[in-house]
Amino acid sequence: MLRRLLAPVAIAMTALATAAACTQGSPATDTRSDAKDLSIAFLMPCSTCADRFESKDKPYFEDAVKQLDRSIKVIANNAQGDAAVQLQQAESALTNGAKVIVVSPFTAETGASIVAKADAAGAKVVAYDGAIEGAVPAAYVSFRNEKVGELQGQYLLDKLPKGATVAFVNGDITSAPGRDFKAGAHKILDPAFADGRLKLGYEADTAGFDPAKGQAEMEQGLTKLNDKVQGVIAPNDGLANAVITALTARKLNGRVLVTGQDATDPGLQAIVAGNQSMTVYKSIRDEATAAAKIAVALAKADTAGAASLTTTTVDNGSGKVPALLLDPVVVTKDNIADVVIKDGYTTKDKICAGEAAAKCDL
Repeated sequence: MLRRLLAPVAIAMTALATAAACTQGSPATDTRSDAKDLSIAFLMPCSTCADRFESKDKPYFEDAVKQLDRSIKVIANNAQGDAAVQLQQAESALTNGAKVIVVSPFTAETGASIVAKADAAGAKVVAYDGAIEGAVPAAYVSFRNEKVGELQGQYLLDKLPKGATVAFVNGDITSAPGRDFKAGAHKILDPAFADGRLKLGYEADTAGFDPAKGQAEMEQGLTKLNDKVQGVIAPNDGLANAVITALTARKLNGRVLVTGQDATDPGLQAIVAGNQSMTVYKSIRDEATAAAKIAVALAKADTAGAASLTTTTVDNGSGKVPALLLDPVVVTKDNIADVVIKDGYTTKDKICAGEAAAKCDL
């Protein structure tokens, strides 16, 4: 089903050729000993943001580059939540000859600094998963991030009874995705708060999408609301798990609707177990493959080829950025098998573990 939805995108992304990358902080992908002409950097923001970057995005990106040109060297680094470190990693990649930097910026401002460094070195930048603001990168590959928040907000709006109280445990709003997730959920739910269909009981933003901080915020919210909450907007599965931990301590797990994102194995297990209500699935393979194709084209100075792989433009306040934006999909227990398992993103064995094992009828 999901592949049919993304088929037009897949058709548009025809095979190109060479790209480059080199790794520090993570094992480097050097597909053959004479790989020396081109390199591309793949820079990740943090593991607390989402463990998908190391477990999904990075290997998918490296594999896609290898398929396009085995001579390209991939530099994959994770800033682990430090904007200064991410900038240093970009500088190091440029010093080591990277022609393209594909970066999921820890903050929008960090992304702008990386673009400035790359421009000075004659290299290109592709914003990945999160937008860059304050500068114009060569391209932007992501999902419709505000749509993620809209899907989460709509789920609660459809499922909660009139008068129910909602809490928001948002992500990091210094990042463009964090702001987009929050804005999308509010876009759907604010009218319901205004006319009394629902109540906004508590809201907090979570620096670095850190689950430990998210748990503390949920605990504070529960204290403020005297445990009277019926739904929680959590922007990803990591924060959803933190929310569930806080709810479980008060015997509220399974009684409060909790949203999520990324279709992680722990998140899917929580859905099967009845503690999490939904997650938003994004085909990371399609996203990483698209970014790799654009990066390889740019590394070969094929700007027209790179442009042909984008389908729209996004105005980031500094200019119009060629972009490819993919659509996210809601996943509940009812369609786990038809979406994430069928798409090869994970397996039933990985989901049907722990508390979920006894309830796994996928």
